[in-house]
Order: sequence, then C-alpha cells, then structure tokens
Amino acid sequence: MDAKILIVEDERDIVDLLCYNLQQAGFETDYVRNGADALHRAVEKPPDLILLDLMLPEVDGLIVCRLLKNDPRTKNIPIVMVTAKVEERDRVAGLELGADDYITKPFSPREVVLRVSAVLRRIQAGKQAESTKQIETHGLTINLDKHQVLTENGSIDLTATEFKLITLFARSPGRVFTRDILMEVIWGQEYYGIDRTVDTHVSRLRRKLGEFGKHIETVHGVGYRFKEAS
Repeated sequence: MDAKILIVEDERDIVDLLCYNLQQAGFETDYVRNGADALHRAVEKPPDLILLDLMLPEVDGLIVCRLLKNDPRTKNIPIVMVTAKVEERDRVAGLELGADDYITKPFSPREVVLRVSAVLRRIQAGKQAESTKQIETHGLTINLDKHQVLTENGSIDLTATEFKLITLFARSPGRVFTRDILMEVIWGQEYYGIDRTVDTHVSRLRRKLGEFGKHIETVHGVGYRFKEAS
C-alpha cells in the first residue's frame, strides 16, 4: 500500500504517533501543523487522503475542510476528521461539508490505520461502482438499469425514493450520511422537509429489506450508514 496521507495536526507527539503507525502499515506520510499550510500543501503535493484535526491554530479545521471541498483542485481528496468527543456538532458540520469520516480523541493508532484504510477502500469501490450497472453487497443485488433490488428469494418492491436511498448507501458502505446530506442528495435543495422525513423513509426501507435492513445502521446524533461487508 503506497497511498500518501497528509496529517494536519499541531501537536508534535500526535504527529509522531500517527506518522509511525501509518508508515508501519505501509502508507507514505506528510504533515503540516496549521490550516494555512494544509491548504497550500494539498494543492502543491496532493495526498491520497487528509487526516485533519479540527482544533487548529490560525485556520479552524472546519474552515479548512470547507475550503478544500470548494476548491476544484482538492475537492476529491478524502478527509478524515479528528475530533474531541464533545464536538458532536462539529462532526456533523464536517460531514455536511464533505468529510468522509471522523475519529474521536482519544484514539488508538490501530483505529486510525483501520479507518484510513477503510475510507481509501470505500473511495476506490465508489469509483468502480459509478462505472458499473450492478452493485452486489450483503446478499443484495442492486440493478441500476432496471431499478431492481434482488435477493435469492426474489425482488423487493421499492419506491423511487427508497431505491435512491439504498443505492446511495450501497455505493459508499461505511460512510456516515447526515440527515441534511440525505435531504439534499435524495430530495434536492429545493425540498424543505424535516428530519423525520429522512427517518420515516429509512424506517420503511429497512422494513421492506427485511433481514437485510439491519445493514443500514443508525449513527446516533449524526445520521445513517450502510455497514461494510466483512
């Protein structure tokens, strides 16, 4: 594995810990200690993934995330946020800005390596899924051309909205989708619904999927994600 990880962290001890463990796992690492340098480095030497601490000097991590996702040169670089447990609001804000995942402090080095690896796999799988007309996961077959969801027992009758939801989840297993993101992607920016709109549709989708519905997991206080296949 030769993916390059840019670590954006102002505490030197944490930088050393992350660099060592990521390098041991086969990653190439680079690091900067503030948001301004992160923005410059991401353009100058684009990494495969950015590990971004939200509590940074000079430029706040959420601002860095927003600027990276709004810049055509860096918008496709996956971002994993590093946050304190008390910063639930910031985690939600970061995910809505386009971050791919988050890790809460204190963390174990092994968790970081696993999360980084999972996001990179997910990004690669997503690229492959975009070019395919069929997704197979957890015993489900999703035929994008025919708008069908199949199991070994036959097809599952879904509405157009439910089909959009299961396709979005299945294309990015492991990724957390906030309710606001789901509202925007599935219903469009012009739709002014409420959080219960999302919850109701996800609940109906789970029921229709039967035993397969358990793979749509609730991330309390944040949103939903589709469980990664083991």
